[in-house]
Amino acid sequence: MLQNRYEHLALLTDFYQLTMAYAYWKKSLAERRAVFHLFFRRPPFKGGFTIACGLEQVVHFVEHFHFDSSDLAYLDSLTHSNGERYFGRAFLDMLSNLKLTVDVDAVPEGSVVFPYEPLVRVEGPLMQCQLLESPLLNLINFPTLIATKAARVVTAAAGDPVMEFGMRRAQGIDGALTASRAAFVGGCSSTSNVLAGKLYGIPVQGTQAHSWVMAFEQEQEAFAAYADVMPDSIVFLVDTYHTIDGVKKAIVVAKELQSQGKKVTGIRLDSGDLAELSRESRKLLDAAGLSDVRIVASNELDETLISELKRQGAKISAWGVGTNLVTGKDQGALDGVYKLSAIQGEQGRWRYILKLSEQLAKISNPGLHQVRRFIRDGVPIGDVIYDREIGVGTKVLAVDQFDPTKQVSFDGGCTYQDLLQPIFRKGACVYTLPGLQEIREVAKTQLQAFPVGIKRFLNPHSYPVMMEERLYHIKLDLIKQYRHQHTTAPAGQ
Repeated sequence: MLQNRYEHLALLTDFYQLTMAYAYWKKSLAERRAVFHLFFRRPPFKGGFTIACGLEQVVHFVEHFHFDSSDLAYLDSLTHSNGERYFGRAFLDMLSNLKLTVDVDAVPEGSVVFPYEPLVRVEGPLMQCQLLESPLLNLINFPTLIATKAARVVTAAAGDPVMEFGMRRAQGIDGALTASRAAFVGGCSSTSNVLAGKLYGIPVQGTQAHSWVMAFEQEQEAFAAYADVMPDSIVFLVDTYHTIDGVKKAIVVAKELQSQGKKVTGIRLDSGDLAELSRESRKLLDAAGLSDVRIVASNELDETLISELKRQGAKISAWGVGTNLVTGKDQGALDGVYKLSAIQGEQGRWRYILKLSEQLAKISNPGLHQVRRFIRDGVPIGDVIYDREIGVGTKVLAVDQFDPTKQVSFDGGCTYQDLLQPIFRKGACVYTLPGLQEIREVAKTQLQAFPVGIKRFLNPHSYPVMMEERLYHIKLDLIKQYRHQHTTAPAGQ
């Protein structure tokens, strides 16, 4: 059902990917084996962790990747300013028969990940790897951003259920669906997005809008009518006119229903001072013998506001979070990148490469990467990026790539796991996609295992991600070599 969405998306790419693909093909480089890594440089929201998300969509995209006749006709119609076609007929014929033969390794969805370690490694013919750059970034960046935001909100809620209510303000249809799925991965208990509920099996929830109350002459009449229609899921929105008066009217209806053997589930506050209103509402409900009626809050919530409301003693037991969650407010995008790190020469030997920059943080890492997570007494203590070709022993010396004076030795006293798992081999999927509930549980379990310091919202602890010593020295040597080869000395020197 969902896979059909990915059958005609080969042109979901940036134009320069196709012009480079054409140039690789023209220069007989298209089949040269290469390795790319997808990673990010900064954790979103100035936080201390990130939740990987979007791999299922990557699998569907790669499985269904092909250029159909309409794609090729469109590409054939594109011309330079002088009227010459961008792409030759032979190249388009080649694209019409192109089948991906790449190897893809990735961290499973729901994994807790950190800057500079690859979320995805793609290995295969250079042209094919290049064509996957833009779509993979599109399919990974946004859901990872939203899953992380959701995990932060759920952390702030400290065990209270969080309902995702953001569809109406999400960035379009696909943005809404992607955000609902990612929010569930990050820990939200339900969504208001009914299509996401159908497609992904996410529980759906909702109450009523102010328009329902306004459609009746009396607020109390509106509550009673809604309870009559929805007797098994009764949550009253009480702030249409005056919140406390609305609570009192909801109590009258709730007591009437109670005498009929029916039960009001909760009331919802959507405006005003949520801390004060929730405390006052709780007093009224408890005094009426309705201590089991929940107070649900909404209204522009995020992790910071939820944390503050809890600090102020708000009597809120469930949270509806919308705009700030599904848009990733405070950070427009995850800064994911996709960098070439190795290419085979004509003799089949790997040549390690990197992208140089005046900014140390933007110098990419060379090699064929795997990430090993070291764990002591059930608690992750550090990740090490190592090279697949070089390998790694039982004792690992790791170096901080931004401060080589910081070195750590991981030995037999730790257990470990390698994060990247095989997804595709020669274009064939070798990975069994887990269910969404299983992915959600991965995120929850992994996040619980990490030290509390990385989950702080203010000045979080920086989890160590280091490089295996030999790979670090390869990088250092390449930086020196590139700077010597490509830097022109100032005039007069």
